[in-house]
Amino acid sequence: MNNMRIIEIPASMRESAGRKSAVRKLRVAAYCRVSTEEEEQQGSFEIQKLYYTEKINSTPEWEVAGIYADDGISGVHTKKRDGFNQMIQDCKKRKIDLILTKSISRFARNTLDSIQYIRMLKQMGIAVVFEKENINTATMNSEMILTVLSAFAQAESESISQNVARGKRMGYKHGKFAFPYGRIIGYRKGADGKPEIIPEQAEIIRLIFNSYLQGDSLQSIKAKLETAGALTARGNTEWSAQSIQRILQNEKYCGDVLLQKTFTEDVLTGVHKKNTGQLPQYYIENYHEGIVSKQMFREVQAEIARRNSKSAANQRKHRRGRYNSKYALSERLVCGNCGSPYKRVTWNIHGRKQIVWRCINRLEFGPKSCGNSPSLEESALHTAILEAIRSLVHGQQEEMATALQDTLIHCIAGEKEEVSPIVIENKIKELETEFDRLLVLAVDENDIIDHKLKQISETILKLKQQKKRLEYTAERSEVMESKAKDVMGLISAKDLDLTEYSDALVYRIIERITVLSKEEIRIRFIGGFEITQPLH
Repeated sequence: MNNMRIIEIPASMRESAGRKSAVRKLRVAAYCRVSTEEEEQQGSFEIQKLYYTEKINSTPEWEVAGIYADDGISGVHTKKRDGFNQMIQDCKKRKIDLILTKSISRFARNTLDSIQYIRMLKQMGIAVVFEKENINTATMNSEMILTVLSAFAQAESESISQNVARGKRMGYKHGKFAFPYGRIIGYRKGADGKPEIIPEQAEIIRLIFNSYLQGDSLQSIKAKLETAGALTARGNTEWSAQSIQRILQNEKYCGDVLLQKTFTEDVLTGVHKKNTGQLPQYYIENYHEGIVSKQMFREVQAEIARRNSKSAANQRKHRRGRYNSKYALSERLVCGNCGSPYKRVTWNIHGRKQIVWRCINRLEFGPKSCGNSPSLEESALHTAILEAIRSLVHGQQEEMATALQDTLIHCIAGEKEEVSPIVIENKIKELETEFDRLLVLAVDENDIIDHKLKQISETILKLKQQKKRLEYTAERSEVMESKAKDVMGLISAKDLDLTEYSDALVYRIIERITVLSKEEIRIRFIGGFEITQPLH
């Protein structure tokens, strides 16, 4: 044991068995990124790519393995960074030995992502060089400094995101925002910087709005668009009911813009939430030329609300949730006994098909639920409705005009009884100013001030609810007035075709048809005028 000797063998760069004696060049990749799609940033993006290409080519021991880049994408998380993700995939395929990047903030601004990717690459024998921080992960003995610097980068990212969001909101107050040309059909950027209508795409939008008002369901409109070969905003020929719904509810198509519909709650997750009052919204009227009129847009919103309420009611009462608009009589034809809608049914009697309409309540739950509701032949219904419209056009226009006028007067009178929304808005602003003043005084606990603050908050809430109700009433009155004028214009038209039953005509002028008995129905036209019509 006393003869034990320790011999140190100096480190040396020896080739392993089977490897070529010639030193292989390192396959070097670079990752660069700019955070916005602004024009000035695009120049920076190209400069970065050129810089790394020249840097790698000028080093004899290196060869270019690829220049990976993401432009216009935030670095908070890596999910949507296609260039970055492709680079990682190539690393896993052993196509890269070394990665160059400007700084930790360019690589990843999320501390967790940064450390995880560095560890993974290190296990694969791939180093990352951060030029700004002068860090080479191949020679780094500890992750502590990288963790600290990554945390700083993350904090910087969060601060930038908050500043950007704050800047956007300041812009909203002055009507400044980026119009989403890439996500909306019908518009392109005009010479004056404002949205300009694309005529051929505008026809698609008008088709959607007109079809919906004529009673078509979202699925029916979808079929129309796909049959016509119409393209979506992404250039696809396949449409979805959800995208059509969004178009119908998008105020941009009537020339207005609503800003801050959504907001980012957490910059790290990047999850967008619907703004339901957490942040202020800004509505810009007449920002650009509308594809559809404001009146048509309001009528569509009223129709959406009507269909939704009908569907909800049916779901509760009849376990049926989907609006059925294939036929004009769906949702319009109702049972005079129980109030349930009628449904179109095909009977097969001795090999002969017969189409009838039956009370859904009786159809689904039997005579005990509604024993007095009759089944009506569709042909007899159509004939009765057509005769009622003919009698209206040829002999009762004056009575209908009077009924329509009374309805409009009632709507307007009801509107004038209330305080103006502008007056309410001014009162809200006064109370908010008073609230802010008291809030400054309430540094110490003060029961009187606290009570006053609570009272002001409750008053503001009630005023906002009143304002919303008034705006809805005013909008409803406008819609009613428009529909009344449409009905009067339609029944006064000389070229009105009354030779056969028309679903489209029923959609436009009839509000409800109540089944009174096997022999009689009551038709209520839009505006309130009613006719009791016999069935033959």
